[in-house]
Amino acid sequence: MEWSEELSSGLLQAAPDAILVLDEGHIVLVNDRAEEVLGWPRVELLGQRGDALLLHGDGVATLADLRREADERGPGTGLMGIVALRIRRRDGTSFPAEASLSRVQTPQARVTVAVIRDVTERHRLQAEAERQRGEVQEHRNQRLEALGQLAGGIAHDFNNMLGVIVNYANFVIEEAEAPAPDLKAIADDARQVIRAGQRGTDLTHQLLKFARREVVRPRVLDLNEVIADSEAMLRGAIGEHITLITRPGEMLPPVTCDPGQIEQLLVSLAVNARDAMPDGGNLVIDTACSHLAVGDHPDLAPGDYVRLRVSDSGQGMAPEVVERAFEPFFTTKASGEGTGLGLATVYGIVTQAGGSVSLTSEPGLGTTVTVLLPAGATEEPVAPAPEQVVTAGHGETLLVVEDEAALRDVAGRILSGAGYHVLTADGGAQALELAAGHEGIIDLLVSDVVMPGMLGKELAERLVDARPDTRVLYMSGYAQPVLASQGTLDPGVALLEKPFTAAALLSAVRRRLDG
Repeated sequence: MEWSEELSSGLLQAAPDAILVLDEGHIVLVNDRAEEVLGWPRVELLGQRGDALLLHGDGVATLADLRREADERGPGTGLMGIVALRIRRRDGTSFPAEASLSRVQTPQARVTVAVIRDVTERHRLQAEAERQRGEVQEHRNQRLEALGQLAGGIAHDFNNMLGVIVNYANFVIEEAEAPAPDLKAIADDARQVIRAGQRGTDLTHQLLKFARREVVRPRVLDLNEVIADSEAMLRGAIGEHITLITRPGEMLPPVTCDPGQIEQLLVSLAVNARDAMPDGGNLVIDTACSHLAVGDHPDLAPGDYVRLRVSDSGQGMAPEVVERAFEPFFTTKASGEGTGLGLATVYGIVTQAGGSVSLTSEPGLGTTVTVLLPAGATEEPVAPAPEQVVTAGHGETLLVVEDEAALRDVAGRILSGAGYHVLTADGGAQALELAAGHEGIIDLLVSDVVMPGMLGKELAERLVDARPDTRVLYMSGYAQPVLASQGTLDPGVALLEKPFTAAALLSAVRRRLDG
């Protein structure tokens, strides 16, 4: 096939990149794309020196350098090299380019062909990718810092609770071993142990709710009643040096919330207020009806709301602290002395209930947190009185499987004391081995859900396959809908949530056996 001049010209014009042909350094031929990329008309490009257009970049060879190197290699033709350059347009601007330079022998002369590609977009994408990598690293560093703050705060809070538990447990032992034990003192000290344990449970629930690993159970409630029921707990949380004042509003409509979350909200705000008043002061909790018209609130629809306001006479906050007050893990306390979850959890509770929360504060003038919750919820139907459940056992055999030794011992002791025959195992493998060696009936499997080696669900399936008459009761620190959504547990199975009391365990076991 013979290449006509028309075909060669057509191929040149069809090329997606700018093409310049240079003879002795001067441009003698260009394609249409070169005019577009360089911003020069063809008539002005022809005759120019190529070096006038191709600008030298840091550490990159120029066109003249490549031509000189090619001359030193000899008279051969072919690819001279690929260089990264900046190209100057007619208007004086420039852009990054990648130029492929080749020598071609024609009947008339040996010429240099420069194929130029605009790499502006490539550079932009690379810069964007680098920026995103930087942001990812920054977010990772922030998460690590937040986790460190969270871990320190949790350790601080739990150490306080463990200190109470250990010391009051020692008081119980000392009093019990005294020549004349004071049973009332023993009972009072044991109650302190239970209170500290309950505070640890509350902190765990706070973390689970924050991590969305616990299911919220809203119901219709009277906010004034929740506050009244929480007063004793709040007074214990803030200490005697702070005066708690409650001002319940009249004719308050009901709201729909999880009562446990409202109690958690009150405790979080009370503890924050306490920390802001180290020398004492007043903590005021008041409620009132509130009506929002169109445009009154940027995030809430017009209508009736219940307003909860918690105010303290403490140190107040600087404006920059107020702006970040509801951020997760943000705290003004010393490292390891707070999780930074208090106000963030308050924000989550309120917004999940369809309301809003705001904070106003000035240094030296105290802080006020205002919560608005939607009002006008319909009353709940009256639930039937719970049935009286007989919790005593009648010698039934229970297989209790729990990888935490202390909790396994507690469950076994409770159930044995109630009249059950109890087998215990630390995991799925040991449980199946015990069951295989047990000649009698196993009436009920009581198993933790998440255990190393074998999940409770797999254990139950394998045990029931071998013993179809065995019933199953699961235990877990996670709520059932969360476990079901993760595939860890089938929906609708019997589940006892941890931590549980002896009464809750015995009731759940009896119901499962009799159900």
